[in-house]
Parts: sequence; structure tokens; C-alpha cells
Amino acid sequence: MSDNLCVVTGASAGIGAAYAARLAARGRDLLLVARRADRLDALAARLKGEFGVAVEALAADLCDPAALQALAARLEQAPPAMLVNNAGAGEFGPVAARGADVQQRLIDLNIVALVRLSIAALSGFSRLGRGALVNMASVVAFLPTGGSASYAGSKAFVLNFTRALQMEYMASNIRIQAVLPGPIDTELFRSQGMDASFVPDSAFISAEALVDAALAGFDAGEEITMPTLVDESIWADMETLRTRFAADIFGGRVAPRYAR
Repeated sequence: MSDNLCVVTGASAGIGAAYAARLAARGRDLLLVARRADRLDALAARLKGEFGVAVEALAADLCDPAALQALAARLEQAPPAMLVNNAGAGEFGPVAARGADVQQRLIDLNIVALVRLSIAALSGFSRLGRGALVNMASVVAFLPTGGSASYAGSKAFVLNFTRALQMEYMASNIRIQAVLPGPIDTELFRSQGMDASFVPDSAFISAEALVDAALAGFDAGEEITMPTLVDESIWADMETLRTRFAADIFGGRVAPRYAR
């Protein structure tokens, strides 16, 4: 791999494809990873022709342990300049009705694959003393909803995992960003035959708008980027309350409301 290479998982459509296009426009070479070889090949050909960059398409199911291990080994042995951990699944509906196997696949992709690839990339970055990791979380990390238990839980994991990594690597030259999209106009609902009407049309932004904002946040040095959060004071208030919460729970006492 090279200092100019960016790896994007879940790159065949939606946010991943938008990242690929925007990074190619910046002159970055690409390794694009997804399950759908036909879409990857078409995207790679288009980006090569339009931007003159090198693009490799790697068809891989990151829920397959062998495929995941092969990509992780590649990232560790020959680290890219940037890894965008975008691959993910969204399973919606009551967990009992959807079944445990469906939830397990979501966890394998949204959590296990992301963790393995993050650790592999960070190992390589640490050896070289540079690199960038972008992990795709979601605003649902703060908004658990019935019918999205595993999805919301997985994104809360991604957020906390990524924030903890930021603390571990804060003194290094390794950049780590968590991106928290709100509703995005992608195939997430349609691919599952779901009706997205419970989210108003006015709430959606395009994948391209999301990626433009995420890259602007990255360029500005943000660790947490929430493109559709217009009032920044809300996040500042949440962080202030988090600090108060931490101070209060480490007070070494039981709350009076639980006294018998």
C-alpha cells in the first residue's frame, strides 16, 4: 500500500460510494471493499476514468472470518493513509421476530469487523507513526428506538469504541474521527423492503452531502462529526453533562433515593 491510498469498506453504494468519489476527486488512490463485485467494478472503472487514480476493487464479505482476517492482515502489514470503516448493516423490527441469526450478522459486521479492521490499521499506523481512521457511527447511538435494538446498540458501541481510541492515541500523529450521520437517502431501508415514511422527507440529506460535511470536519480536525447537528451548543451541553455525570457517579456514595 502507499501513503496516498485510502481504503473504504461498504463502498459499493451510498455513503461508501460517495466517500470513494470524493477521495478520488482529491487525487487519492483507492482500495474499495464490499460484497457486490459488479457494483464495485463499475465504480472503480468510473473513478479511474474520471479522476485518473488507481482503484482496486476487492469483493469480500466482512462477516466471513477468513475474508475479514485477510483484509486485516493486509491493513496491518501495509498500512494505507486512511481507513474508512463504513461497512454496516441495519436490521429493523422486533428482535424476536427478526431472529437471533439476523442480529448476529449485524453484530459481526457493525462491531466485530469494525473492531478487527480498526485494530489492524492502528497497529500499522503506529509502526509508521501516521495514519487516519474514520469510523461510521450514527446519531442513533443517542436515540435507542424499539425495532432497532441491535442497530442502535451497535452504533453506540462504535461511538464509545472510537472515542476511547481517540484518548489512547491523542499524543500521536494518528487521526481518528467518528462520523454520526442522521437520516441519509441510501438503500438502508429499501434493501430490507421497509417503509421509511416514519422519517419525514425533510429529515434526509444525500450521501454526498454527508460525506462532504464529514471530510470538512476531518479537515478541520474534528474528532466527532455530526453533519446534521446545526446547533453546536447542544453537543457542548451534552459534553458538559457527561462531565458532571462522571463526577457524580464517582462520589463514593449511594444515592439517598435508594436508602432504606
